[in-house]
Amino acid sequence: MNSARDPRIAIVGAGLGGLACARVLQRHGRSVTVFEREAAADARPQGGTLDLHADTGQAALRAAGLLDRFQALARPEGEEWRVLDFADAALLAHQGPSAAGGRPEIDRGQLRGLFLDSITEGTVRWDRAASGVTPLADGSCRLHFADGTAEDFDLVVGADGAWSRVRPALSPAAPSYTGVTFVETGFDHCDTRHPDLARLVGNGSMLAKGAGRSLVAQRNSNGHIRAYIALRAPQDWHLAAGIDLGDQQAARTQLLRMFDGWDESLRYLLRNSDSEFVNRPLFVLPAPHTWEHVPGVTLLGDAAHLMPPVGLGANLAMLDGSDLAHALITESSVDDAVRAYESIMLPRSIEAATGSAQGLDHLVPATAC
Repeated sequence: MNSARDPRIAIVGAGLGGLACARVLQRHGRSVTVFEREAAADARPQGGTLDLHADTGQAALRAAGLLDRFQALARPEGEEWRVLDFADAALLAHQGPSAAGGRPEIDRGQLRGLFLDSITEGTVRWDRAASGVTPLADGSCRLHFADGTAEDFDLVVGADGAWSRVRPALSPAAPSYTGVTFVETGFDHCDTRHPDLARLVGNGSMLAKGAGRSLVAQRNSNGHIRAYIALRAPQDWHLAAGIDLGDQQAARTQLLRMFDGWDESLRYLLRNSDSEFVNRPLFVLPAPHTWEHVPGVTLLGDAAHLMPPVGLGANLAMLDGSDLAHALITESSVDDAVRAYESIMLPRSIEAATGSAQGLDHLVPATAC
């Protein structure tokens, strides 16, 4: 860039998209600081397994110089999908791994660790929660923190997810409930402790669906199976049922009741899990979600285009981060870079939002299949 100094760039959020942006910038000699509200990298579990697409997630990894390291960790066999009949667990459809390994799986935590290991020590400032941003008259931006302090930057990138504290500087949009909730649970050492379930799920993912109800199970690394009980229901479904989700036995009993009539081999997912049940209502941003350009601030990933978790979100977040970094490296000014990035990202996210909404309808149909 034609500047007497490197631009001051802040990324809010140390998720996959923010870290991809930071890694590509540093790979090209640019300085960047990432602010993360969590106290440490291992402050909470990072979620399940991701399939990385060649033209999005893998493209971002290539730009970050991490594709070889990803391939060493990835599970090509995890591409397998099995669709079972909910009433008798008969195999309705089966898709094996592609010959070229087009969408290999990797645990989200492993992928995040790969990015964290690749960036300069001290890049991420942990336990630094952002509270908001204020665009300034000179085109820069003031980043406010929850502790009452503030710092000025030439660019603040909101990579802080669904409930972004950066988004209000660009858009009044807020996430809304999709009408679908995932209740998450899990199984440890599945091949030895839960062998029948392991065979049912196979090497990748398993889906069984009925009207407004689905069961999804996916292989993770280290013999773990993560399961999602998907419900089309009010966001407060558990309150309407009169149960406290902190009471695991009450939750188990209610979920078994909701899946009455399903094959017992599938109800095993409800009856015998090792992990607690975690309620995860799904939210989305309006589609299309766009904004008028504001100098000094932009968004990526879920902060920009929150979608149902059907395989697009993490891939797009990483590509967003890579594309923004590339623009910052190649354009003559920060503002030109952000405009160039937004001109690519916003139309792409509109198309992806339509596809992900259709994917959620397929995953959890409102009526019997």
